[in-house]
Formats: sequence, C-alpha cells, structure tokens
Amino acid sequence: MSLPRAERLRALGLWPTWRKRGAMAASVTAGAPPGGQERVAAASDTTAIASMDWDALREAVSNCTRCDLHRTRTQGVFGVGDPHAEWLIVGEAPGADEDRLGEPFVGQAGRLLDAMLAAIGLKRGENVYIANVLKSRPPRNRDPNAQEVAACLPYLERQVELIQPKLVLALGRFAAQSLLVTDTAISRLRGQVHSYRGIPLVVTYHPAYLLRNPADKARAWEDLLLAQETMARLGARALAASSSP
Repeated sequence: MSLPRAERLRALGLWPTWRKRGAMAASVTAGAPPGGQERVAAASDTTAIASMDWDALREAVSNCTRCDLHRTRTQGVFGVGDPHAEWLIVGEAPGADEDRLGEPFVGQAGRLLDAMLAAIGLKRGENVYIANVLKSRPPRNRDPNAQEVAACLPYLERQVELIQPKLVLALGRFAAQSLLVTDTAISRLRGQVHSYRGIPLVVTYHPAYLLRNPADKARAWEDLLLAQETMARLGARALAASSSP
C-alpha cells in the first residue's frame, strides 16, 4: 500500500504546509474536535522523546502505547548494533520472528541482510546499526498506516540523532517512502543518493522482497556499491578537511 503524500504529511502534522505548528495545536485545543486532546498529548510525548537518552528511549519503546499496535504485538523491537555506527540500516517493521525475538531482521530475511552487508565488508553490530520505521509488528505483516508511522517515527528520529550515522541505507519501498516523505516508486528512488536530515541516504530492495524476487539481487548489489562508494567519498572528504591547514 502506497499512502498519498497528503495523508503522510497530515499524519506527521505537516499538512497543510502553510499552517504553523503552534496554530495547529491551538486550534486543536480550542476547537475540541474528537481526539483533539489526544493529539495534543501525543505532541507533548514527541517532545519528550526528542530529549531521551538510549536507556530512556529503549524503555519508552518497550512500554509504548502511542498507537493500537501495542495491543497485538508481543514486544517492541527497538534496534540492534553499534550505537556510534557510521552505517544505519532502516527497514519497514518487525515480522513474526522479530516480534518473537525482539531483534530486527532475523530469520531468512535477516540472514540475507547479513550476507548483503558482508559483501561490502560490513558485519551486524560492527559500525552498523539496524532499526525499523515501526517498532511494533502490524498484524499479519500488513503495510503500516500513516497514523502508525506518525506515532513511531519520533523513536527512529531520536535514534538517528543519538547515532549520528554518516549514511542511511533504506531497505524497501515503505522505509524509503517514509523517510523521504514521497510516493515515488522504489524503482525511481534507487540509483541515486538522497538526503535524510542532511545525511546521505541510499535506497535498495528489502531482503524479504529479494527472497521472493531473486532476479533483483543484481540491482541490489548495484545499490550496495553506490552506498559503499558514497561512504568512501565521505571518508575522503573528511580526510582532506583534516589535512588542510
């Protein structure tokens, strides 16, 4: 399911784009439409998330009730890896195995991801952090909806702020579209370097998709090489900057 751009922005509190955030909050409080107070509380909660350290953030995910997914999940899936990683890998949402074990990308898709990382000299947990847009599993692995993304995205945003990665690798259509706030097809997002909060972002296929469509592994390899080349350029620039008088 591909959510319209307006719906994504509306769920994130960014639509209509010409309205100030303060004005939006005031109208919600004063007008008191159904659910208005809940939206104000959610905004306050988001502010708290933005200042959390790792321990507080992990605890918040474990006890999160910001959307209805907490009613059906087994546990929140926070993320795993090096908290100071240069590489941040972002997927869609936990599946059944992840929900059961509490770690992103386990099972067959996780093994393929590990192989993809190994192909460019990376290893889970070593200069790599892995997380999902959603921290709770949608029932029957359905696509997340806009409200669930809006509720969960502040956790990922705070993880990005704490990690300060040099590059983001978005796995799959949903992760790419959520981070870039676009409805553009993954086929058009691939093959170029995007920017997420000032951080280079490269898009490739989700490992679960590649398991179903092995012919696209060659395209995924091209994406991994692009990510590797982008990281190498970043390293060269940093070295040149440190060497200049």
